[in-house]
Amino acid sequence: MARRPVAAAAAVVLILEAFGIVLLNWILSIVVDRQQMSLAGLQPRAMSAGSWIGGVLFGLYLLFCAAVLIRTAVRDRAPGGFARIALIGAAVVHGLLGAFAVGLVGWVAFLAMSVVLGLIVLTLVAYGEGRSGQESDGGPEGAPNGPPAAAPGTV
Repeated sequence: MARRPVAAAAAVVLILEAFGIVLLNWILSIVVDRQQMSLAGLQPRAMSAGSWIGGVLFGLYLLFCAAVLIRTAVRDRAPGGFARIALIGAAVVHGLLGAFAVGLVGWVAFLAMSVVLGLIVLTLVAYGEGRSGQESDGGPEGAPNGPPAAAPGTV
């Protein structure tokens, strides 16, 4: 199965997107600062700093998810607990961004978000629940593969 290349491609796309998000928020902070824009009485400097900080934090989150995907591709193992939750969160964010992007930016942005969403979800599905291929479906070695026996006295 081609799960390593999919994880690597998703990581590359997330790295590019992280830099794009930081760049976009940096440009927005410059625009807000130079035009002295204000919203609900907030100072323009506060809005500029908030845009910059928000972009950097979201970029770092995307870079973390990319690092998880790179590690997944290199080790060919499913991401564990927190890393898997972070990837699921990134998939949800891309789904929501795609839904908003179709109305605000257009279908090309929707397509881009859908491709990233698809790469993340395909990686998560391809690596399953984190079971290694050496384990049997029945549990530890020597355990029967059938359903568990009913306890005495139960129907």
